[in-house]
Amino acid sequence: MVATLGAGGNAAAAAVTDRRFSTVVPAEVTGDSQVRELADMDLALKLHYLRLVHYFPAGSAAAGLTVPELKYPMFRLLDAYYPACGRIRRPEESGGRPVVKCNDSGVRVVEARCALALDEWLATAAVDQHRHVAPDKVLGPEMHFSPLVLVQFTRFKCGGLAIGFSWSHLLGDAVSATNFIKMYGQFLSGNPPPKPQQPPATVPEKPAPAAATPPLSTREVKTPQDCWLPTNELKMASFSFRISGSQVELLRSKASGRTPFEAISALIWRCLAKLRSGHGEPRTISICKTNPSAARRSIMSNEQTIGVVRAGADDLPPSQAPLSELAALIAEGFVDETGAVEGQVAAGTAAGPDLLFYGANLTFVDMEGIEAYGLEVKGRTPVFVNYSIEGVGDEGAVLVFQGPKATAEENAAGRTVNVILPEDEVLQLRKELEENWGIA
Repeated sequence: MVATLGAGGNAAAAAVTDRRFSTVVPAEVTGDSQVRELADMDLALKLHYLRLVHYFPAGSAAAGLTVPELKYPMFRLLDAYYPACGRIRRPEESGGRPVVKCNDSGVRVVEARCALALDEWLATAAVDQHRHVAPDKVLGPEMHFSPLVLVQFTRFKCGGLAIGFSWSHLLGDAVSATNFIKMYGQFLSGNPPPKPQQPPATVPEKPAPAAATPPLSTREVKTPQDCWLPTNELKMASFSFRISGSQVELLRSKASGRTPFEAISALIWRCLAKLRSGHGEPRTISICKTNPSAARRSIMSNEQTIGVVRAGADDLPPSQAPLSELAALIAEGFVDETGAVEGQVAAGTAAGPDLLFYGANLTFVDMEGIEAYGLEVKGRTPVFVNYSIEGVGDEGAVLVFQGPKATAEENAAGRTVNVILPEDEVLQLRKELEENWGIA
């Protein structure tokens, strides 16, 4: 199976066709001259995009809905999330610091068809597979016209449905995006929730002091003019795989009972360090921790905590260290750099520096507290969900989040892992996990 992953990616791309585009706006006019200020952390993550895909089988309530029925609830959803319909502006009076002009320009909607049945699609296990059923647009080059959120409905040959979202990270983190999607499901099901209030992002009156030394978790990069996407030296690819509940427990036992995220991250850190040992294995990694308590507020914000973990000079190289030592280092050696990153943005020009976080170092993202399967349509949840990130730097990123519910044969639910890595490393990592850990 590993040898066919690249070819499978080409087949997956060719299978999705007949894209049609439209726009959905809020049901009510937001108002004149409303602006959403962007906080320092929002601007620190402006080069990154969250991609989320939810799959529903033929015969499910969601799959049976027509495109107009899928689009209609968005009008009311966008009343609550009106900043998602805005566009980026750089007003002169603020020195060019970007803001979101809440002008009701709308969310872009893509309709597509897939020549495969849903079961065939999910069994393909192809590199970049899920990317083809989520919109791939980024902000720019026509920044004034670039939507911050896009949605794609892909109908499979069998009648199954994929609902894919592209969410600009400057609007909010994965918790914010998941809240948006969950509320969409409530409107689809005819159970509209109370309208959440979207408070303006807070911008410090006085810039936070810059750290004495720049944070290790970010790197300043140059981007193409008026296009918010970092440029990679290597060709990147994404791949998702499932770790069963029993495999998670085995990893935890070898990692001295650490959390599933810590045990899985330790394993992949060691595997990638082994693959990179000939050209500098990663001794410093970045960690992103989501804030599950933000899920209760249904607002848009970047409340995640970011920082680094470093293997010391006296520690074994990560490629040789036991899983228990690496997991302990991830659990206990985390250095919080959230404030330092915010200060880095505040101390820059009004427009802010172009910062790379995901992939500046090998980056591990803890999404375990997120209700990944929260898009419920008339009592039915997706059969599979995938989270990914666009704009990841050459060092790569690893996302760990909830997997499908446990089967009758399993004692516990597993995890889904999505890796965004240089293309050649995706195949090598997959081979390493399959041959030595039985993770396929």
